[in-house]
Amino acid sequence: MTFGILSTALLTGAGLCVVVAVNRASARAEAPPEVAVTRVAALEGAPRVVFRNTEVGSRYGLVSMVSLADPRGPRAFTDVPCDRVYASAGTTSCLRTKRGLATTFEAVELDADWRAVESWGLPGIPSRTRVSADGRLLATTSFVTGHTYMQVGFSTATDIREVGGRDLGNLEAFALVVDGRRVRPADRNIWGVTFARDDDTFYATVATGGTTYLARGDLSARTLTTLHEGAECPSLSPDGSRIAFKHDVGGTTPHWQIVVLDLASGRESTLGGEKRNVDDQVEWLDDDTLLYGLPRDGEAGVSDIWQIKTTAGAAPSIFIEQAWSPSIVRS
Repeated sequence: MTFGILSTALLTGAGLCVVVAVNRASARAEAPPEVAVTRVAALEGAPRVVFRNTEVGSRYGLVSMVSLADPRGPRAFTDVPCDRVYASAGTTSCLRTKRGLATTFEAVELDADWRAVESWGLPGIPSRTRVSADGRLLATTSFVTGHTYMQVGFSTATDIREVGGRDLGNLEAFALVVDGRRVRPADRNIWGVTFARDDDTFYATVATGGTTYLARGDLSARTLTTLHEGAECPSLSPDGSRIAFKHDVGGTTPHWQIVVLDLASGRESTLGGEKRNVDDQVEWLDDDTLLYGLPRDGEAGVSDIWQIKTTAGAAPSIFIEQAWSPSIVRS
């Protein structure tokens, strides 16, 4: 076979593969949802779980919710697409990618009726977001360079804002105290905020000098003080006594396990019942149970929310199928 004929055959075959892939993707995107559906109004005002729907179909990526009492029951869909979402006390933070001739990224603050109150650009790919328990503070993290925490040389931007008020700025501008000493490293990265209930204290990951730390932040003093090594993406328990985070136990390739730290004693507990790589900022279902997202093997873009008790030897189980980025809303 001549080179010209071979090239034509290869290009034709590649073209057919693309057409088949596009047709399959279109058919999946247009498929009706398989999950049971209810109205948003039927779930609002009662305890519920707000999350990103990952069921492949016409509602993929929309902010959704289910009853907290029946998390595997009917789900309600908003018309708001998000890559990451977090809701609390009538405020929702939505981070998303805007695709077009030039791809951009934005954060949107939504009110209790799912209306956009304010939006602003993000400098990179959406990664993490949290809203304080009273809905007054909002934090966002985006990747400025790199695509995941598994890449060497990634850079993040993390900001805290007052809902409906001031932008409190990038946390890299806060004074940093490492091991009791004020430092000014050029290589600092900060991500994964979790808020305490006083609207002044927060916790976050700080990475500098090749080490990651759990740090306590003080908004009024504009300081970050390291507390504990090896902690990433912290999440403060509802009673404020413990922090769950992911800890890298891998070698050349990161592999994260869930660890729970008792703040008073400094004692760590690794949740060894979950052996898979949990690359997520966990959410507390209650003071004894954690939620986190895991991608499905062999199903691109589909993920499930899992749960695990914080007691020794606990095993994980499915909490909500075809879902991602959960938050617990109790009223």
